[in-house]
Amino acid sequence: MTPLEWLEALSYVVTIVGLPLAIVVFIAEQRKERQNDDEEVYLRLSDDYSKFLRLVLDNADLRLMTQPIPEAPFTAEQIERRNLLFEVLISIFERAYILVYEEKMSRQAARLWQTWVDYMRDWCHRRDFREQLPALLQGEDPDFQDYILAIAAEESAKPAGALARAVTAA
Repeated sequence: MTPLEWLEALSYVVTIVGLPLAIVVFIAEQRKERQNDDEEVYLRLSDDYSKFLRLVLDNADLRLMTQPIPEAPFTAEQIERRNLLFEVLISIFERAYILVYEEKMSRQAARLWQTWVDYMRDWCHRRDFREQLPALLQGEDPDFQDYILAIAAEESAKPAGALARAVTAA
């Protein structure tokens, strides 16, 4: 074989082996990049939720984390603060729904999404939050509205003290 024939044979080997290998590497990198993007979105949303919880802590007199049913009626100012906090929360939930939720999710995405479902369930268990939902959901994504209203319906069927018992037991 002449050197030219050797080079030609090597080019065939590179084409036969190298091209499929390059495709496999490309697909693997794309999957990893997609997973990193999903985790980055999740972390940003988690940061937003953490900031929201700081707001709840700053407004501890509303007892949003410990009393699903307020012991005493709120003042007009407390009602306004509570409703504004609920608006912030709905905004975070809608953003999470739009950015994370899909009908068919990978196992990793489903795991990340389940955290948001748990948060939504906790808040939808509160009667005052459920009562505000129609006003809070005006203008929001219709699919998100359906999703959170279904969760609210499920949570309204549960005993009122279930969340309070879970919070005080922790």
